[in-house]
Amino acid sequence: TLTKRRLQAQVIGPIFAEMVAEIGEAKAAAILDAAIRKAAIAEGRDFAGKEPGGVTSMAGFIKLYELWTADGALEMKVLEASDTVLDFDITRCRYAETYKEMGLGKIGHLLSCNRDGTFCQGYDPNITLDRKQTIMEGAKRTEDVLSVYNQLVSVRGQIEQVKGQMKYYSEAAAMSLVSI
Repeated sequence: TLTKRRLQAQVIGPIFAEMVAEIGEAKAAAILDAAIRKAAIAEGRDFAGKEPGGVTSMAGFIKLYELWTADGALEMKVLEASDTVLDFDITRCRYAETYKEMGLGKIGHLLSCNRDGTFCQGYDPNITLDRKQTIMEGAKRTEDVLSVYNQLVSVRGQIEQVKGQMKYYSEAAAMSLVSI
């Protein structure tokens, strides 16, 4: 949520400033980026574990977006939502506005934007985020597409095919007559 990110930024901002003073901006940014990505993967895994039976889906992931858009944090226009794709534009990002107000606009993409794709990895490695630009980096809007790998669809098809074969052999065996 926006409140959670603001509280985190209040702690991270001064730590980042100290790191910059000691080791330089590039190294400090790399360390912050790596730490936040690892935290996002762990958080994604935690959310995946809360899914019924621990089974993730695009539908479950779409419901998570309600957390990030709460209290108007993101204004989002959904272009497509299905079992395999969530295509949307973000037209307003209060996360970006908040970080800029706090004087942290320079690292805002590390604090929020870069988390999104790695959160997907933790939640379900089959869900990917394709994002070309962010409001944090100056774009008027983002064009985000979350999709499930085509491989997953292919594997599900193979599973269904094997299930069909198993059913066929089971029925054929039941109808067989063995005489000695």
